[in-house]
This record gives sequence, C-alpha cells and structure tokens, in this order.
Amino acid sequence: MLLQVSIRTFCDTFGSSNKQADMEKYIAEEMNEDKLTEELKDQNNLFLLAWYNEEMAGYAKIRANKEPQELSNHNPVEIERIYVLQKYHGKKIGAALMQQCITYAIDHGHDLVWLGVWEHNHSAVNFYKRWGFELFGEHPFILGNDIQTDVLMKKKLQK
Repeated sequence: MLLQVSIRTFCDTFGSSNKQADMEKYIAEEMNEDKLTEELKDQNNLFLLAWYNEEMAGYAKIRANKEPQELSNHNPVEIERIYVLQKYHGKKIGAALMQQCITYAIDHGHDLVWLGVWEHNHSAVNFYKRWGFELFGEHPFILGNDIQTDVLMKKKLQK
C-alpha cells in the first residue's frame, strides 16, 4: 500500500513535467519493494500514515540521519516526503502530516526541520512557505538521467 501511494503521488505530481523514460528509471531504481523495505527497517526513518474514510490517503517520512552542512550547528531532522494522493488534496491531509512531523521533531529535541523540494514544484514550495519554511540552499536531484535542482528549506522550531 505504501509503495502504491508513493508511485501514484510521484507520477501525479511530476509525470507531466518530466520525460517518461526518466520517470520510469527513477521509479524502477528508487521506488521498489526492496528499497522501501530497507527504508522501513532503518531506525533513523519514521513513517507517518494518513487515512481518510478507512483508505490510505498519504504519508510523511522523517529522516534523522542526514543533514546539510549549512545546518551543522543545529539538531535538525529532515522531512523527506509528504505525499498525499491527488483525490485527497484540499482535505487538509498535508497540513495534518506537516503538523505531526513538527510535533515529532519538537518532542524529540530537534530545533529545526528541513526538506528539499523540486524548484519547479511551486505549489509545494508555497505550502512550505505558509508553514514558515525559508530557503537556505539547493542540491542536485537525479531523476532518471536528468539532473534537476531541489531547493532546500528550513523551519526553526520553538518548544
């Protein structure tokens, strides 16, 4: 179920803006059962599942073992994914997942959350800005054979 939601949301969000061959290569390499099983076994990862009317509507993934050098003087945690199925957009599921990510970070002593988002995903960038995230850098993201740019965003947390 988690893998299906991952692939569906990824295709819905990025499919029309990218070459099909790049999408297929990325999905085959990065969104498969072995990779997901590895992520689920990693104690540095936390998955938060969102349900709507007894159907999985989306999820968030928090990762605690990676931080950009620019954040080395903090105790950050990464929100690696917030994926919500398209048919549940507008139902505040993304907001609920974001709130749970922030609550988790605060409860576990983190002073900052950060994330990377594709520079052309304007709706996601605006969503994060509404939550108080600010830009602080960028890094490459490889989609198939296409090297793209993710902007990095951070939000300071208050206990």
